[in-house]
Amino acid sequence: MAKENSGYLPHPYEQLAAAYINSGHDVAAREVLLAKCRRQRAIRPPALRLWGYIQDWTVGYGYRPARAAGWLTLLLVTATVVFAAHQPPAAKPAEAPPFNAFLFVLDLLLPVVSFGQEQAFHPHGWQPWLAAGLIAAGWILATTIAAGLTRILSRR
Repeated sequence: MAKENSGYLPHPYEQLAAAYINSGHDVAAREVLLAKCRRQRAIRPPALRLWGYIQDWTVGYGYRPARAAGWLTLLLVTATVVFAAHQPPAAKPAEAPPFNAFLFVLDLLLPVVSFGQEQAFHPHGWQPWLAAGLIAAGWILATTIAAGLTRILSRR
């Protein structure tokens, strides 16, 4: 019932996006679909509206995968500096490889790749919270980047 009273109608956005896609204007289609998401956000309850603003600002509702790559790079650089300054202790000091903050953060951020650093070193104090945040952000951002790349490659 809220849709009738809100003035939000998704079908025209979808029709226009389909027309743009059929005529080879993928960028314009993404702009229309992004506008659809933004318009839909306006009729959502406050908590979902806030989540919509976060999605829009960080990854453009998935229609801006370059933003996700930028966030991933920013997290990689920042967390590398943090872990280089505050090295986590080795899980097994006698068997641990030399600590590499860059590879440690890559282990946390990239969900599929393992450089062996995450298993060899265990964050302590406030570091597990940072590590958990990096893992969650890595999954979200890497998935967004993969979806964007898939969308781009499937049209070629």
